[in-house]
Amino acid sequence: MDSDGTRDTRGTHANSVPRPAGPPDAPAVPPRPARAPGMPPPPDGSAFLTWLRTPRPQALPGVWRFGHRPRPEQEPERIPARQLLSGALIAFLVGWLVWSLLWNGYLGGWWLLPLYAMVPDSWAEPHSFGAVVVVYAYYALVAGVIMVGVGRLGRWGEIWHRWGPPAWRRTPQREQRPPTPEADPATWPALRAAGAVDAAERLAADARAGLMRDVDHARIARAWQGVRNGRHSLAAFTGAVLRDGAAACAHPSGARDLSARQARHDLLTEQVRLGTTADDPRNPYAYRGTGLALGPDLLGTSLLAVGPAGSGKTGGVVRPLAESLCLHALAGKAAVIVVGAAGAGLGPADAYDVVVRIGHPDSVHDLDLYGGTTDPDEAAAVLAEALVGDLADPHPGSDSRRSTTVLAQLLGPFRAVHGRFPSVPELRQLLDGAPGPLAALRQGLTEAGQESLLRELDARERQMAHPGDIGGILADRVALLDRPAFATFFKSAALATPGQPRPFSPKALDHPVRVRVDLPERGHADASRLLARLVLAQFTASVTAREDRSLFACLILDDATGVVTPEAVRGIQRLRSANAGAVLTLRTLDDVPRPLRGPLLGATGCRMALSGLTPWDGQDFAEVWGKEWTEARDVTDRQIIAESPAGKAVHALRRAITGKAPTARAVTVRQVERERWSASELAHAVPAGHAVLSLTNVRGEHAPPLLVDLRG
Repeated sequence: MDSDGTRDTRGTHANSVPRPAGPPDAPAVPPRPARAPGMPPPPDGSAFLTWLRTPRPQALPGVWRFGHRPRPEQEPERIPARQLLSGALIAFLVGWLVWSLLWNGYLGGWWLLPLYAMVPDSWAEPHSFGAVVVVYAYYALVAGVIMVGVGRLGRWGEIWHRWGPPAWRRTPQREQRPPTPEADPATWPALRAAGAVDAAERLAADARAGLMRDVDHARIARAWQGVRNGRHSLAAFTGAVLRDGAAACAHPSGARDLSARQARHDLLTEQVRLGTTADDPRNPYAYRGTGLALGPDLLGTSLLAVGPAGSGKTGGVVRPLAESLCLHALAGKAAVIVVGAAGAGLGPADAYDVVVRIGHPDSVHDLDLYGGTTDPDEAAAVLAEALVGDLADPHPGSDSRRSTTVLAQLLGPFRAVHGRFPSVPELRQLLDGAPGPLAALRQGLTEAGQESLLRELDARERQMAHPGDIGGILADRVALLDRPAFATFFKSAALATPGQPRPFSPKALDHPVRVRVDLPERGHADASRLLARLVLAQFTASVTAREDRSLFACLILDDATGVVTPEAVRGIQRLRSANAGAVLTLRTLDDVPRPLRGPLLGATGCRMALSGLTPWDGQDFAEVWGKEWTEARDVTDRQIIAESPAGKAVHALRRAITGKAPTARAVTVRQVERERWSASELAHAVPAGHAVLSLTNVRGEHAPPLLVDLRG
């Protein structure tokens, strides 16, 4: 105690040693920040792990599998609300009446005989507690049996599920149990089973830390598939993963994602969502209200979309598919070529590895006129299809052999002399029969001793003298490309010089490459259609000749007007077996010759008719979709007229319950064959922003024509 009576507390707390008088304490130093000022917080891996662990059950073709909950194939019978409620009320009144009759003894005392048989006589004394409990329990049991019976009769359970608490939870959330380590995809169980435990631990750590994206997961899974197939070694794969983590096995461009996405993608199932299947009676019940998605398994049978301008072909179909295939290319699973008019909205330039801007002076890449081939016959066939394929007889069995022969008679000798194929001006001069180039070519063949090629050149010169020679038509078509705007384009690799656009050919589709070709629509419409045919012909020739077909290749033509020829239809038919596909869009089927419309619709496994279709276009779709057997019900109602007052009262009660006048109904049920979608329905019953789409995957599974909302 101090002298003044106060208690000294300086030694009662830990480390409270008296300090000498001095300057005041300096302010405490703030802790070091975890990141630099202005930097966003580190990413969290919970969103990626939730996406990865979301169930994706097997579903029908075209169903968006991400978080999908299957529905029964047949629609359950649904009773009208008024009839259901009135039936439930009548059942309750019947139960109440039966209980009242039993309780008041109008039906006798037989229902109490089981009670008398079970209760001993000693419990029947007045004011016996045991007797009261047993008797009232028996009453409750009998009342419960009555209520259960009338409840089943009045469908009380359906009322409970339709308007009770189960209906209040519109989207019931199932309890998600954490997956076991053996079944958790985030722990990479396949790598652990193969002995690459360190690589699996590194990938799992990056996923938890938020350093892994869906593209990274798909790309590394693709690389692991290459290890299992023997294309890559396990040591190289493990070393790359331990060194780079989620960035291992990167795309040659170094990109790990697109700068922006407009559609919903699920790279685990390789799907892109295009819309929602409408809740329409014409759609099968299992499809109603589900997401509609496409993937390589469906695009492998090719897709044809027909609709007028503004119906959503580019924004609702082409752009999402191009975006999805670019993501697959970044994951090492696909190669894609997107062809459309400049400024058509096919995605930003940074979403592609190669952007060919034909006719634009700042274009970095060029289009090889001969597709990168060194075979004169192959180059002649592809070039003939591009130049005059639309002039061939528009029947499935026709071809352009004469044009191919004419070009081969010139390309073969020219390559033998110069070691390359001719440029566009040189080819035009040869087709026009200019004496100077032909004489120089003949002299070169003579000096080289090419007797067989000299005979080819002689045959070409003889044919030039005939009035029906096709060489003049070929020269006119080549003249469309021999314009000042295209002076620096269409050069092969042998003619490429520094500072000029680098040529691209579909031979590069052996690698996961993303290509966009911008066609010069303004002022060069004929040249654009010629170039579109050239790209399609080169694509079908290249992908069908690939040795490694594990990479899915796809060509997207935003406008296929003037592109569909007999040879093009045959080429599309061959894509399915080459793990490739094509996406074609048309404003109308009138842009396709009449004899080729049926073969084109038959060659494509996925067919889409967008809103605004004309009836004659709808007729072609209705024919290819065929008919189906359906149940037709012919109902004949005859009103019943009551004569007696009691009958009138019964009819009034029946009208109050059902809302309809009492009738005697005769129903005739018969099986009839009707069109799935008629031409009139396709032309007038498809709402704006919707489309009717039928699907076929590469395994042969079909989906009937579905009404799809492309905006959902």
